[in-house]
Amino acid sequence: METSVAQRDPAALLAAANRLREAEGLRARDLAGRLGVSEGELLAAEVGAGGGGRVVRLVDDATAILREVPRLGEVMALTRNEAAVHEKTGTYGKVELESGHGGVFEQPIDLRLFMSHWRSGFAVEQPGPEGAMRRSLQFFDAHGTAVHKVHLGPQSRVEVFEELVARFAEPAQPPGLAVTPRPARKADRPDEAVDREALVRRWQAMTDVHQFFGLLRELEVGREQAFRLAGSRLAFPVARGSFALAGEMAAAGGVSIMIFVANMGCTQIHTGPVGTIKAMGPWWNILDPGFNLHLRQDLVARAWVVRKPMAGHMVTSLEIFDEQARLIAIMYGERPRGEPEQPAWRALLDRLPRLDAPA
Repeated sequence: METSVAQRDPAALLAAANRLREAEGLRARDLAGRLGVSEGELLAAEVGAGGGGRVVRLVDDATAILREVPRLGEVMALTRNEAAVHEKTGTYGKVELESGHGGVFEQPIDLRLFMSHWRSGFAVEQPGPEGAMRRSLQFFDAHGTAVHKVHLGPQSRVEVFEELVARFAEPAQPPGLAVTPRPARKADRPDEAVDREALVRRWQAMTDVHQFFGLLRELEVGREQAFRLAGSRLAFPVARGSFALAGEMAAAGGVSIMIFVANMGCTQIHTGPVGTIKAMGPWWNILDPGFNLHLRQDLVARAWVVRKPMAGHMVTSLEIFDEQARLIAIMYGERPRGEPEQPAWRALLDRLPRLDAPA
């Protein structure tokens, strides 16, 4: 059972943050890490604080708020985890949610939403370069970790943003945020406790890649553990730098791809070609109009090429994990629904450095 930790004194936290921000100019997430708090706690400390910006606590109804986001017009959607940041610019299509699950299924902004993990939301206005006001809607999980953010841009409808703030603002506006500690990842069962034959049989019998999560849950097997146990005809390890290498080969060869970045509450997807790629320190970046990806390569521990049945065809993904076996990102070749994979995508994957002997 999760237990809330004692809420930090918002005024003291904000004062410490301001001192550190002035001294080192850190971004909010890095600033929170230095202070030993979550990003959500740091943002919540600014509620009602005044100054040059404004942070407004929103009511606990993220679903209702999301349904209004399409009215903002063109925005930038941001979803991240510890190692990857996925940014996509466009207009939200219809938000489809039923029983807390659903998504936004129209490109360019393509999301899968799991609303049970959305716990707090804020409307944020902060001065940007040359005094321009930056506006966003930011949502956090029970641990104060960002689930999803919606950033307004030059083409966004500011009047709609102001309307939403007035409509969904929490009346009391208390500063501060109580969070729960993030539980340690549950260890996988011993390999010998997994029914390997059932795993392979059910894996090969899938008709849709979305059945894979249910298979793992029902057989009580971890994702990477399943890759190890299934054998190299279904999954095999490649060099940990393979995600960047695959992206660079896709850009050079004009191969259209899909890139998924997820946390517990949101998965964000890019579909299309990629072009401008730059490495900056530990960050490997795709910097294209309408799509940016920022990947901490130093946090990638392992990479796998994985084959799953889909509508009579085998679909191949490239998946990367951190040291705690948490999924960072997935790359697929773009594929029309019901059609086989592009030969160019499979040829690209064949060029990645394998870490096993082909079976």
